[in-house]
Order: sequence, then C-alpha cells, then structure tokens
Amino acid sequence: MTTVRRTTTETDVTVELAIGSAQPVVTVSTGDGFFDHMLATLARYASFDLTVSATGDLEHHLVEDVALTLGRAVLEATPAACARYGTATIPMDDALVSATIDVGGRAFWGGSLPDRTYDHVLRSFATAAGATLHVVVVRGEDPHHVTEAACKAVGLALRHALEATSTVFSTKGQVRWEVT
Repeated sequence: MTTVRRTTTETDVTVELAIGSAQPVVTVSTGDGFFDHMLATLARYASFDLTVSATGDLEHHLVEDVALTLGRAVLEATPAACARYGTATIPMDDALVSATIDVGGRAFWGGSLPDRTYDHVLRSFATAAGATLHVVVVRGEDPHHVTEAACKAVGLALRHALEATSTVFSTKGQVRWEVT
C-alpha cells in the first residue's frame, strides 16, 4: 500500500493506493459527488484498491490537488518492471473515448475533454504520475458520458501499463535517481 498526503493552506488530501487488486476496494470522500464517482470509476477500471480523503476551500483547488496526489501515489507505486504502456477504448452511450499511457517517467498531457475541470484533472494526474497520457474523444455529445468514458479508458490503460513483468521495458534499463 502506498500512502501520499498533500497539505496546503487550501487543501488536505490523503491517498492510499495498491495496484493490481483482483477485487478493487474503493472509498472516496471529497465532498463532490461527481468527482468521487469519476475517481472510483478510474480506480475500479485500473484495478486499484483506493482510499481518498480530501477537503478543500474551492472545487478547483480540491480536484487539482487530489489529481496531483493520486498521480504521485501512482508514480510511487509503479513497479520498475512493468508493461509500461497501456491503451484502451471505451464506448459509453454516445461517447467513444481512447486513452493511451506510458508510465515511463516522462510527463505529458495530450487531450481535450469537453469539461475543462476534468481536462485539468487528467493533466495534473499525468504530470504528477510522470506519465505520458493521451486521451482522444472520438465522439460524444453528453459531457458526462465523455468524461466518464475518459476515466474508464484511462483506468483500463493504467491497468495494462502497470502489469508486472520480469524485465524493465526500456532501452535505457531501469532509471535510477540519486538525490543528496
């Protein structure tokens, strides 16, 4: 289990995360019902056991800091030897959304969701996770359906990327950092 806590004058966020759960147990409490639903959806599709407890002064600060904390937890929990890449396409009613992720340590966000808040959530998550994340909305009229399909696609892509392997999937081998 990886635990990450982020505290500022605006928010207090704690994330507990375990990857690779066969029967994910998810408990999310941010005070924002739709955001809780999107986090729980992402976690279930990613096969994460996830507990999120968060409070904040404004919705923007809350969702951004939760996304940053979740991303950092994923970064800390990522095995050195994992599949590294994952991709998934999710149909949900009128929406069709694809997500592709590389958890290899290079942060980049490529995408555009109809809801600017969730576009920012996924950008913040990718940055803190050190992941390259591309989300492509193929079609969709209902912003709720597009956002939920995106969370499902990102979760499923993460599930594939974080699958443990016997070797490091990189021409560089395992990257080691030393900070003194």
